[in-house]
Amino acid sequence: MKARVPARDEAPQVRDVLDAASCSVAAAVAAIGDRWSLLLLREAFNGVRRYDDFLRHTGCSTAVLAVRLRKLVDAGIFRKQMYSAPGERPRAEYRLTAKGVDLLPVIVGLLQWGDLHVAGPGGGPLLLKDRRNGERIRVSLVNESGDLVDARDSQPIRNPAFRRGRLR
Repeated sequence: MKARVPARDEAPQVRDVLDAASCSVAAAVAAIGDRWSLLLLREAFNGVRRYDDFLRHTGCSTAVLAVRLRKLVDAGIFRKQMYSAPGERPRAEYRLTAKGVDLLPVIVGLLQWGDLHVAGPGGGPLLLKDRRNGERIRVSLVNESGDLVDARDSQPIRNPAFRRGRLR
């Protein structure tokens, strides 16, 4: 299934608002778009909270891990919560904020795409199920009425509410 490509006469209307300074996709990629940040998010959604566990589960170097965790905390995606076991020095756990939890569909979308286009027959090693009924969870495009939308039926248009300089 291919996304609809805007016609030539549509492109200028949308293209003029998609510069790097005002594009929501570019801003999101700047916040979370590198390999290690995405893997840290994957692990956080799998319940990992502690530095050593992130290190073990991702294979990331300590230097890169420290920088990425700080970046995700500064972006408001993770929050640090201090803890200490008896007789040990205080340490930090990294927990998803509401802003971080809102990234679950992004991670599930990457999982779904990877299962379909990268993994071998049968998909990858992880299935995501609804704990209430056991059904598999997937990401879909839906309109405001909740109806499924085929990617070919999506249409980029200028957002009349957008004002330059409003991206955080």
